[in-house]
Amino acid sequence: MAQHIAILITALGAGGAERVIGQLCDHWHASGRRVTLISFDAPDDPVYHSLPAGVELVRLDCSGGGVTSVLRKMWHLRKALAQLQPDVLLSFLTKNNLIAGIAGAGMQHGWVACERNNPEEQSAHPLWNRLLRRAYRRADAIVCQTRGVKRCFPVGLRDRLVVINNPVTPPAFEAGRETRRISGVGRLDRQKGFDLLVKAFARIAQRHPDWHLDIWGSGGEQENLQSLIDKRGLQDSVTLRGTSEVPGAWLSETEIFVLSSRYEGFPNVLGEAMAAGLPVIATQCDFGPDEMLHNHASGLLVPTEQVGQLAAAMERLVNDSEQRRQLGEGAREAARSFAPEEIFPQWDELLDHLARRKGVGAPAGTMRREAMAEG
Repeated sequence: MAQHIAILITALGAGGAERVIGQLCDHWHASGRRVTLISFDAPDDPVYHSLPAGVELVRLDCSGGGVTSVLRKMWHLRKALAQLQPDVLLSFLTKNNLIAGIAGAGMQHGWVACERNNPEEQSAHPLWNRLLRRAYRRADAIVCQTRGVKRCFPVGLRDRLVVINNPVTPPAFEAGRETRRISGVGRLDRQKGFDLLVKAFARIAQRHPDWHLDIWGSGGEQENLQSLIDKRGLQDSVTLRGTSEVPGAWLSETEIFVLSSRYEGFPNVLGEAMAAGLPVIATQCDFGPDEMLHNHASGLLVPTEQVGQLAAAMERLVNDSEQRRQLGEGAREAARSFAPEEIFPQWDELLDHLARRKGVGAPAGTMRREAMAEG
């Protein structure tokens, strides 16, 4: 059994990876394991998702980019791992996976690299990509969120790849009813496609003046999005709401949820909307939405970057309260497969196998086959 689990993340902000880490910390701490969360941010930076009191937080205070910063991160992480001596290290996000792979070279802990996005859309220097591929060959397991992400990896790594969906905890907030508000939620960057969402809503706004679009989140595209809203004359019907002060509070103000992304890994916010029983519209992007919901049964899928079809899907739900109800029920039922009680045992099984083997580079698939033979 993995008694001491260390988890590496860049910072403790409001992102989807951070939410999943918080859930895993809750689960493993409650089951009596020692959990240490390692981050590169400063000790006084805010923590968005609450953590159990017994989880040890090690903040290395070496944020930033560039080669020098990466080397500092590797050095500080290696020192921390030498002191902590965890049974297993989980690293989250692509760049952190490379840092963890190099920093942990020669150490005895198991290492699980967690890929949280579409690898084909991650821009990086060719040298970085070569180093990452070499580092991944040292990983005991590479956890992907969807089957689509798994297919992006080279054949030589397939025996290390494990698909584990994100856990989706039933929301603390009831979905909004008859609020006449459509919500998009996420970082304000190109990946999330909020420019497409604003353009699509602009096509139906005049016909439905009682409906409003809220976009929740923060990021580098805020100024461009506000300029687009102003240019389309949507100041009274589209609002950039910023980051919700309380995680999930946006659900109580939402009647329809839209995921407009150009690409994804496993969109947590889509799972949260589904678990809350909201009718959802999602782009059929790589990867995630088409593995999470069934078109016309638990949501509506539209092609990526097709503003006209996105607008038509929104108008369809705006006009049909019965379909909103039916799709919301279907979404809630589909989200049960992401419930923590379905997902956490998969993580427990993987980490306990790694802890028993204690050999860096022994593929997860091999460990599972050996465990089955022993049983």
